[in-house]
Amino acid sequence: MDSGLEDVWRRESPHVLGALVRRYGHFDACEDAVQEALLSAAIHWPREGLPANPRGWLIRAASRRLVDALRSDHARADRETAANRPDPSEPPATDSDDSLHVLLLCCHPSLTPASQVALTLRAVGGLTTEQIAAAFLVPLATMGQRISRAKARLQAAGARLGDVTRADLPARVESARQVLYLVFNEGYTATGGTDLLDVPLTTEAIRLARDLHGRLPSDTETAGLLALMLLTEARRPARTDARGDLVPLADQDRTRWDAALIAEGVRLIERALPSGPVGPFQLQAAIAAVHDEAAAYADTDWPQIAELYRMLDALAPGPVVTMNRAVAVAMTEGPAAALAMLDPLLKDPALARAHRLRAVRAHLLERAGRLPEARDAFGEAARLATSTPEQRYLRRKAAAIKE
Repeated sequence: MDSGLEDVWRRESPHVLGALVRRYGHFDACEDAVQEALLSAAIHWPREGLPANPRGWLIRAASRRLVDALRSDHARADRETAANRPDPSEPPATDSDDSLHVLLLCCHPSLTPASQVALTLRAVGGLTTEQIAAAFLVPLATMGQRISRAKARLQAAGARLGDVTRADLPARVESARQVLYLVFNEGYTATGGTDLLDVPLTTEAIRLARDLHGRLPSDTETAGLLALMLLTEARRPARTDARGDLVPLADQDRTRWDAALIAEGVRLIERALPSGPVGPFQLQAAIAAVHDEAAAYADTDWPQIAELYRMLDALAPGPVVTMNRAVAVAMTEGPAAALAMLDPLLKDPALARAHRLRAVRAHLLERAGRLPEARDAFGEAARLATSTPEQRYLRRKAAAIKE
C-alpha cells in the first residue's frame, strides 16, 4: 500500500476497531477482522481509488468478515443467546469516534505495561507487528506472541469497550497517559528505520491526549501531558534538515518552530501547575516551555531547567531523567559534575545497549575537552543506535572530532 493509503489506514484503524468492538465485543476477533479489511483495502483501493468514506468502507468490510467468523464459531454461539446477539445485517455506525475507549481498553489492568503499549501501538497507532517489534528491539515472533497473549487476556477478563467504572478510572487514565507518552515518543524519535519522525503517530497521540484532557479538564497531569506533547511537537519543523537528518536543539532554526503550539502549551502548563499536585508530566512540560520560550539557544535559562530536573528526579527518578539532568548540570556546574552523574548508569547491565547514554556521555566528554574519549563514545553510540538518522548524526559527530 502506498504512503497515502497507509496514512488513511493509520488514521482510521482505531475508529474502525472501536466501532466493531462497541457493537460486537470480542476484541480479538474484531482486531483480526479489521486486519482482513486492511488487506482487502490494499487490493481494492489502488485499483478502484480511495473511497469517498474510507472509514465506512473499512467498517463494512470488517463487519462482513467478523459476522462470517462469528456465525461459524459454534462455541461462541453457545455462550450467547440469539436475543443478545447484534443483527449482522446492520453494521456499526460510521461516524462515531471510539478511539479513546479503545485506548482505555488497551490499558486494562490485566495487561502488563509492556503489553498495554504494544497493544495500543497496534490497535490505536495502526502500526504493524513488524514495526512494533522494531520499536521494542525484539524479534517479530516475540512481539506477535506478546500481542496475541494481550488479546487473550482481555478476552479472559471479559473486558469490553466502555466498561471503565468511576472507581478504576484513575488507574486506567494513569496507564493511558503513560502509553500515550510512549506512543508520542516513538513517533517523535523512531527507535528504528530510515526516518527519524513518524508524524501520523505523533498526530494521533496528540489527538487522543486532547480528547482525554477534554473529558478530564481538571486532571492536571493530563493537561501536563498534552502541554508536553505540544511544546515538543512545536520544534518538529526544525528538527530535521532537507535530507531528513537530525538537527540538534542547539542548531535548530527557531523561527521554524510552531509559535501557536508553543503558546497553547505554555497556557496549559501555566494553568495546571498552580491547580493541583505537581506531577512528572507537568514538570517535563515546564522544562519544555523554558526551552521553547528562549529566543536562542544561548538565551536558555539553564539554572531553571536544572532545578526543574532536580524536582523531577526527586519525584520520578530514572535513567532518562538522570541523563537529561546531567545535560543541564553540565551547563550550570560544568561537564565534570555531569559526567559523575552518569557513572552509575554505565554500570547498570540493563543500560548496556542504551545508545542515548553513550551519546550524552560523548557530548559531555567533548565539552570537557576529552576528545579521544568523546570520539570513541560517539562511535559506540552510533553502533548501538537502531535509527538510521541517529546513526548518521553520531558518526558525523565522531568524524568531526580532531585531536
